[in-house]
Amino acid sequence: MSLSKKLIVGNWKMHGSRAANAELLKGLLGADLKGSAPRASVAVCVPFPYLGEVVAALQDSVMAVGSQDVSAHAHGAYTGEVSGAMVREFGAVYAIVGHSERRSYHAESDQLVADKAKAALAQGLVPIVCVGETLAERDAGQTDAVVARQLKAVIDTLGVDLARVVVAYEPVWAIGTGKTASPEQAQAVHAFLRAQLVAAQVSAASVPLLYGGSVKPDNAAELFAQPDIDGGLIGGASLKAADFAAIARAA
Repeated sequence: MSLSKKLIVGNWKMHGSRAANAELLKGLLGADLKGSAPRASVAVCVPFPYLGEVVAALQDSVMAVGSQDVSAHAHGAYTGEVSGAMVREFGAVYAIVGHSERRSYHAESDQLVADKAKAALAQGLVPIVCVGETLAERDAGQTDAVVARQLKAVIDTLGVDLARVVVAYEPVWAIGTGKTASPEQAQAVHAFLRAQLVAAQVSAASVPLLYGGSVKPDNAAELFAQPDIDGGLIGGASLKAADFAAIARAA
């Protein structure tokens, strides 16, 4: 049961400079995505230092802005962390939590990811909760078990507030590798995640399920046509205005 309106979110990761961002935003604004607005919501998640500038640049557009992470803490002696209140104050709408790179490189646990989602919600942000398996886990037939475990921590922590999040399935083996899960593979995991939400007594139509794994203009339409894929979390292609705009239109 896919949502009637897709959600396309760009993740710039640790890329950009003030000059490069200005050029990219100029291209996105010039692409005129307003025609896609009735069918798709569009956002970009950018590095913390650029939040203010990007929000200002996009304030009259149909695009929203988000952060790529958020602290599980509201305030305190947590050097280097950025709270949800700080992110929200700069005009962000979304916050990615639990991206595979955070889980892998920073050893973020399922519970920490769930706590970050809760902290984001407390500040009026919409957390985009990432789940996904490695190639070794997929080859071992553990895909469902892995994503179920990752999602369960969020379900247990948020309770009824789970209906206010976005979930992004990102097969780790298909991020930045050029490999992409086939539409059928992606749909199978999305359907499984949808079933987990229903089992948790969350409306199947209330939580957008995004696919994130080397989405490109030439495969976006087929992926988004799957019944349980509600949009995409776009990495590399979000750094090219023409490609990102094409993916948004495909939605």
